[in-house]
Amino acid sequence: MEGTRVYLVRHGETEWNNAGRYQGHSDVALSPRGRQQAELLRERFRHVSLDGVYSSDLSRARETAATIAAPHGLEVNTVTGLREINFGAWEGLTYQEIVAGFPCEWEAWRRDPANKIVPGGESFRQVMERAWRAFNGIVRQEKGRNILLVAHGGSLRALICAILGLDLTAVWRFRLDNTGVSIVDCYDDKHILVLLNDTHHLETMGGPDGSGIL
Repeated sequence: MEGTRVYLVRHGETEWNNAGRYQGHSDVALSPRGRQQAELLRERFRHVSLDGVYSSDLSRARETAATIAAPHGLEVNTVTGLREINFGAWEGLTYQEIVAGFPCEWEAWRRDPANKIVPGGESFRQVMERAWRAFNGIVRQEKGRNILLVAHGGSLRALICAILGLDLTAVWRFRLDNTGVSIVDCYDDKHILVLLNDTHHLETMGGPDGSGIL
């Protein structure tokens, strides 16, 4: 049975990740540490067979993808549907600032991330629906090949929930670190999660620091 292997990768760290600021659609560039993380990813994937590379159109994902793609001579195909969740009025704020300024909205969203819409932004269901459409379109186009897909903490969480058929409350039940690698094998009738959030390529940097949940 012919399968399609998809490497799901979260982008490298940004200064906003390091400061705990919610980024969303804000186009925040990789930090120096994030570029170093991406270079370590490049070495991890240097001898992995890749047939195609896709990323969110936001620069932090696009640059991470381009760094990995370079040794393979592949172009990065940008897909808007893979963007991070739109955090609307919360973009640029820390968790503490959001809780202080939007206590009711925050609690409602935390309890029901699938359906509660961030003020001026999106719900996780909306993110899942667009990311799932994008993912399925890529898999159909690249059937039987090995592809790399670089996106964001929130959009990848929502996508993994869709892949595994999980309720969206599960987005809070696993972590995806900056440059964490997950693998999904896709077949006509099922998807299999092979690996989740592997960061062994960061060992020379002391491993992930757990910052920048979203």
